[in-house]
Amino acid sequence: MAEQPGLKWSASFRVASQSADPSKVLKGDKIILPQSALEQLLAASTASASASNSNSNSSSTAFDRYNPYASSAARPQHAFYADSHQQLPNPLMFRLVNQANGNVVHAGIREFSAQEDEVLLSPYLIDALGISAGDLPATSNPNGTSSDEAIDLDHDGAPTPRITVHAKQLPKGSYVRLRPLEAGYNPDDWKSLLERQLRETFTTLTNGALLTVRGVKGEIFRFLIDQFRPEGDGICVVDTDLEVDIEALNEEQARETMRQIMASAQKAPGTAAGSSIGQEINIWKPVDGQLIPGDYVDYELPSWARSRVLEVELDGFDDEYAVDLFVSPKSPRQRGPPRAAEHVFGVFNSTHDGGKRITIQPTNVELEDAESLLISVHGYVPESSPAPGLDVGTTPHPYRLRVRNAVTADDVTPSSPMHLSTNDRSADEEQCSNCHQWVPKRSIVLHENFCRRNNVVCPQCRTVFQKSSDEWREHWHCPYDDVYGSSETTRAKHDDIFHTERQCTECPFTTNSLPDLARHRTTLCPGKIILCRFCHLEVPQEGDPFNPSAEALVSGLTEHELADGARTTDCHLCSKIIRLRDMSTHLKHHELEKAHRPKPAVCRNANCGRTLHGVGKNGAVGAGTQMGQGPGNDVGLCSLCFTPLYVSLHDPEGKALRRRIERRYLTQMMQGCGKKWCQNEWCKTGRANTGLEARGTTAQAVLPMIRPLVDTVKDTRISMYFCVDESNQRRRKLAEMLAGEGVWELDWCIAACEAEGANLDKAREWLTNWAPARE
Repeated sequence: MAEQPGLKWSASFRVASQSADPSKVLKGDKIILPQSALEQLLAASTASASASNSNSNSSSTAFDRYNPYASSAARPQHAFYADSHQQLPNPLMFRLVNQANGNVVHAGIREFSAQEDEVLLSPYLIDALGISAGDLPATSNPNGTSSDEAIDLDHDGAPTPRITVHAKQLPKGSYVRLRPLEAGYNPDDWKSLLERQLRETFTTLTNGALLTVRGVKGEIFRFLIDQFRPEGDGICVVDTDLEVDIEALNEEQARETMRQIMASAQKAPGTAAGSSIGQEINIWKPVDGQLIPGDYVDYELPSWARSRVLEVELDGFDDEYAVDLFVSPKSPRQRGPPRAAEHVFGVFNSTHDGGKRITIQPTNVELEDAESLLISVHGYVPESSPAPGLDVGTTPHPYRLRVRNAVTADDVTPSSPMHLSTNDRSADEEQCSNCHQWVPKRSIVLHENFCRRNNVVCPQCRTVFQKSSDEWREHWHCPYDDVYGSSETTRAKHDDIFHTERQCTECPFTTNSLPDLARHRTTLCPGKIILCRFCHLEVPQEGDPFNPSAEALVSGLTEHELADGARTTDCHLCSKIIRLRDMSTHLKHHELEKAHRPKPAVCRNANCGRTLHGVGKNGAVGAGTQMGQGPGNDVGLCSLCFTPLYVSLHDPEGKALRRRIERRYLTQMMQGCGKKWCQNEWCKTGRANTGLEARGTTAQAVLPMIRPLVDTVKDTRISMYFCVDESNQRRRKLAEMLAGEGVWELDWCIAACEAEGANLDKAREWLTNWAPARE
């Protein structure tokens, strides 16, 4: 059969502005096309398949693939016909061409939701096509269409850029060579980040394009894509093992890179001039360490007394403004390590005693489902140029980290100093009107005269300073809040943290407060890393932080989990097809039904391990009777035990049945069943097997013993004692053993053993799934 021709399709689109909708913020090489493009691609795919089928078998007769009587020889010839209305190639790739300058780049598709005649491009593609931000039209309005759509002009009156999109299937790559654009790139810094970025956001790579990788500290690594294997203009990086080689642009860059790597190795974590190495800590022993500005030292607290107040304290540093403390719980909803721009608990300012302390109450909702606590010590470095006197060098700062459980709330160290009440003062003391200190009355005049000549009181915070001190000259109050300090370093840090414009790296959220940004990054940000409860991978939660969906708010699931949970699977109990995100609710319905299920009726024979009406699939009780296979008798015996007693005789009063039951008891007691496994106490063989003495061998001796059993035939509450086969007796013994555990009733244990046989583990599993526990 001839190979299927490649998908042929192309169209011209206007490049749309970056959407204000966070759900359409693109990364990697992804594009968004309009719905009409999908329809055209499907039509082109069907036409290609039909052409291939007609070329490969133009003389074949009509074939009905739904006809079960079609010739088996004809099926292989028409195997491709079954896929004539085929799916699109996976992954779907495109070749983008800028009509203005001829730049070419390859891309993958994200979705088909753009406006007609428009295409949305990621920043990587816009840069590769040579389109500047000024060439794009104004930001799309809420409808997704630009205000100048009718005349196809941007906000400056220039023509809107247009590109041509071609369907292009690329070969899977096996090798790529990257060249860093700057010296000093250490593979340990970006290797894992590069692997993750290619896996999550890229479908293709284009020769000559620039690849940007963001580091964990916010740094940017830029690489030139230089060479492929197999050779060509582009490769596919999906479902392939890709070997990546990094080579410097020239000899000078290689030497400079090696020099910087050697210099940084001398200050690597764990060295005398570098930061300490993070570790697991406990609440019994403090940890001493050091860090250089800009670094993080990460610790993990695996366990603590969760019913008591927890204190995380940082002290012992030489500069209180150069070290910060952050804490985040590690839970399915919070996976990222605490950072300055992403933390749950953080402290930038010191307490009155010079330390930095975070107090976490045991009822804090952030601790729910927390596996451990992640603690990070950060060497503060301002994003803007440092203020005069602020040390941002490379000298390590020492610190001591201590974590402890407070016995009671009274043990928590107060964050503000305690002030003595005036009632605690002696009668011969008087308060200075300038510095408000309490001094003896005999020296109050001298004290006030001296105090007014040398001290000054801040009119806002009422703090007393010496008039000639540096603290008074540098004393400041923030005009936006109630914070104040007495040095330029504290003012610079306060302005940098609380009054500097910042934008989230994952969405359009902006703020002028670093704690607000951290709160956003750990709550609503679409880039927040979570542990998906369905795919069990650490992935971004996605979604729109400004307009979260109602379904996400009601269900408590993230947008990623809503999409991933839409996959279906079979319920292991009832075999119904259920969405993953609905499985927990579905199983709760099973639990409710299980709690109200009536007990199954069991066979009256004390040696039998069967129910009266049979057990079916998925825990169904009474399945045999529902299918017309019930016992059909009034004495309460299952069909297997009643079979030897059945005759086709009209017996409305049951006299004949009583005679047959009596005859069977006589036979058991006088002759025995002869089965080596029998343990029936009303059988000669069973009594011998269990070591019991025989009760008699003549009818005259046995009849008085069995007469009470025969007289109670109509009372189904009284057991009967007939011999059964080996497997039936084994199931009964196993059911009695399970019932002896005190978790389930004997009736449910018999039903479980009937359904699963004499298998203890499977019987317990059946009981767990379908049987209500004893109250």
